[in-house]
Amino acid sequence: MKLENTFDVPVGPEKAWDLLMDVPRVVPCMPGAELTEVIDDSHWKAKMTVKLGPIGLVFGTDVVREEVDEAGRRVKLSADARELRGRGACRATIDSSLAPANGGTRVDIVTDLALTGSVAQYGRGLIPDISSQMVTKFADCLRAQLIAAPEEAQQAVARQSRPVGGLRLTFGALGRAIKRLFTRREQ
Repeated sequence: MKLENTFDVPVGPEKAWDLLMDVPRVVPCMPGAELTEVIDDSHWKAKMTVKLGPIGLVFGTDVVREEVDEAGRRVKLSADARELRGRGACRATIDSSLAPANGGTRVDIVTDLALTGSVAQYGRGLIPDISSQMVTKFADCLRAQLIAAPEEAQQAVARQSRPVGGLRLTFGALGRAIKRLFTRREQ
């Protein structure tokens, strides 16, 4: 499944690029993610907690920086995640690119996501909406990292440590899916 997201940050591409390349600072901005080990400059381990209603999932994740195009301000990461109780796995390739936009920077993220096992059954139809909400929270945390006072930036990262999901996130995604269904029928 391919997911495409875009957001803007109110700093120039150089400053945004510096943050994007600092994976130990970026990982905690992803909702529910925690950096657990720095192996080297291109390999990390993380834990990600996701809740889909009453179902709690914890993934052990290997993150690898596959490609860097500094001149084009593009980076490709891969994430190989295993649900720690054996309920499935997730593989993702994340291509991020930066471009100047209205005095700031536009960040484009294209994620190629594959779910396997029972994890794939829990919320395949909701994944695009949940992903969109996660990217919004991720973007807010990155903005705080880039422009807020150090205390505010730390608070933004702390807010992201909570597990992804919960009933509000799941019902919000479900509501948007139902709205799209009715919008298609009306056309």
